[in-house]
This record gives sequence, structure tokens and C-alpha cells, in this order.
Amino acid sequence: MAKGNGTRRVVVTGMGVVTPIGLDVNSFWGSMKEGRCGVSKIENWPLDDLYIHIAGEIKGFDATKQVKSRKIQYGDRYSWFAGVAAEEAWTQSGLPTPYPDSYKAACIIGSGAGGFNTLETAYSDLFILKKKATNPLTLLRIIGSSASAHVGIEYGIKGPTFATCSACSTATHAIGLTLDYIRNGVVDVGVAGASEAVLTYGSFRVWQAMRVLSPQGCYPFAKKRNGTVLGEGAGILVLEELEHAKARGAKILAEIVGFGMSSDSKDMVNPDIEGPKSAMRLALDDAGLKPEDIDYLNAHGTATALNDINETNAIKDVFGEHAKKLAISSTKAMTGHLLGACGAVEAVASIKAIEDGWIPPTIGLDEPDPKCDLDYVPNVGRKAPLKYVMSNSFAFGGLNAVLVFGPPPA
Repeated sequence: MAKGNGTRRVVVTGMGVVTPIGLDVNSFWGSMKEGRCGVSKIENWPLDDLYIHIAGEIKGFDATKQVKSRKIQYGDRYSWFAGVAAEEAWTQSGLPTPYPDSYKAACIIGSGAGGFNTLETAYSDLFILKKKATNPLTLLRIIGSSASAHVGIEYGIKGPTFATCSACSTATHAIGLTLDYIRNGVVDVGVAGASEAVLTYGSFRVWQAMRVLSPQGCYPFAKKRNGTVLGEGAGILVLEELEHAKARGAKILAEIVGFGMSSDSKDMVNPDIEGPKSAMRLALDDAGLKPEDIDYLNAHGTATALNDINETNAIKDVFGEHAKKLAISSTKAMTGHLLGACGAVEAVASIKAIEDGWIPPTIGLDEPDPKCDLDYVPNVGRKAPLKYVMSNSFAFGGLNAVLVFGPPPA
């Protein structure tokens, strides 16, 4: 079934996550309903001389038990997360393994950093422990496309298989590209999302140097916010052409009705209002919707001083009077900032919000910044009928990507 512009309609038939507040979609969503915070003191590695001691850390993850594929077990931590999330999403979709029409399927799983844990271990081995060589799998583990290759191999996917990398917009770009491939008949099925695992000593030294991390917590849009909090995890969606999903009797979870992307083309760090505005408007135009059709907006909301104000102002410009009525929240207050993976995890939250008619809260929002004066659903989620939901991803370098989700087609 094609849209009015002749392109095919695309639906979601599977979802999977690995997050600091749940290692599958049900536990993740249950934690959101409880308003649970996954940010806590780091336990997985020594803090040494770091002054940032908190993260959205996944604790108790055992690859030998939770990663069923032996091949993926040989990968980096970020590939483990991608493999677990992809398995959940693929299983829910009900697609066969291996996928029979292998060249009509895509696997686009991105990462902002790739195999950071492996890289740090290799450097430690060479420069601190003075070993003569690294693990022979080091190269394969660190590559940013390893997760997509692993998952593609697992499900017999032979169509477009690669990674996206656009910092915090990585997952949203991966989903948008897969959407485009299906719309235009390149493939019928796609696995899309991203994974990130950068919680290491070296990574924290790098982030500390930028002075953008909070030592207290992640408090989007709050007056007390003083930086973001790094997290780790993965989010994966299985996308399908609508008629393809219907023909096999798949349960349809949502429709992706709009996608927009843009670049600020201004600065690597300081956000610009025009880029986010254009990405949101392009997504609305692609969906054929008016601003007042959006019932809930899952904001990028990183809890950094400039980004939250910039996003607030961009929303006001795009949505006009409707901005005052629009329910908005940042789920990063619960998960931490999952960097490249955040857009896919937040896409899952957006779809679950439509499914349950429930808006996740922005926890920790006791006193809003006066310059962030919209309805950010503080502290407690709320019931509301939701038809269309927008999800924003805005990254370093001014790289913007926005998705709009709608209910399963009647």
C-alpha cells in the first residue's frame, strides 16, 4: 500500500532494547511507568582519579548467558547489546530465520563509538601492560559496523548491511535510512537501530575534558541541571512494508509516518535553532501532518544548559500556539544519555506510549528552568490518548534527525 506520494507505507513489527532500566522492552517500559532512574554509582570498573562517578550503567550483564549467539559473544560489549536487542525484536516480528528473501532485507545498526571497550583494553595491553600483541579479534571488535554485520549474519540478511555514525542521532538516522529503503522498494524488511557501550575510564577522561557531564544526575529542563550523564545500551526496530506484514499476519505495533533530517552547518558543539526546526518541519511534512496533530514529543533533552533551551525554542517556533498544549518529556532522565543508541530506545518509548496511551515523565524536574517553560510532564507520567508522536535526536556537529510515529493502520 503506497502513500499519497507513491511510496510504500512502513510499519514496525518488532522492538528490542537493552537499557540501564531494563534488558527487554517489558522491563524497560515497566521501569518508565514506575519513574525509575537507572543512573547510579559506577560499579563495572575502577574510578581511580575520575571526578564523575555516575552513569546509566548496565549491571550484571553476562554475555555468556544473555547473548545466545556464540558468534556475537566474540564481539565487543556494544555488539552484545545489539545482538540481544535484535533477538528480541526479530522474535517479536515472527520473521523466519534465516530470512528467505535475503537480498530484500536490510540491517542498519549504527554506533557513535563502536568497540570502545575493546579499544581501551588493547591500548592498556600495549602501552601499560607492555604486551607484545593484542587479542587477535581486536580489529573485528572495534569496527563500528561489527554489530550490523553480526546481526545480519545471525538472520541471513544479504541486502544493505552497514552502520550509521552521527553521534547522538545515529540510531534515528539508521531507522530513517531503513524507512527510505523500504518505502522505495529496495528491501521489504529491515533491522534498524544502534548500540553504544562507552562506559570506560578512558572515555570518561575524554568526556570530563569537555565539561559536559554532571556529577549529580541527569535533570533535563530543570533549573538545577548541570550536564548530562552517559549511559549504555541498544535499541532495535524491525521495519516492514505494510502489505508484506499484513500478508504474513504479523502484529503491527506502529507506523512510521514521517522522517526529517538536517544539519546546522554552524558549530561542532554549540547548537543552532534552525537545524532542529528544519528537521521537525521536514518530519511533519513527510508525515503530511500539521503541528497540532502531534500529541506527544519525546525530546532530545540532554540536560545540558544550551541544548535544553535551544530545543525548547525550536519547539516553540515549529509548533506555535500548540507548543503550550503539547506534552513533552525527556526519558534520558531515567536512562542517562545512550549517545548513538538513544534515538532507537526513545523510538521504542514513543511506540509504547501510543500503544498504552501513557506519556513517560521527565523525572527529577522539581523546578524548571524559566527558559524551559513548556509542559515537560514533570516527575509523574500521565494517561492520554495518543495518535501521533514525534521523537527528536540532535547531535554534536549539528546533526539532526526526527521521526514521527502513528498507530497501526486500520
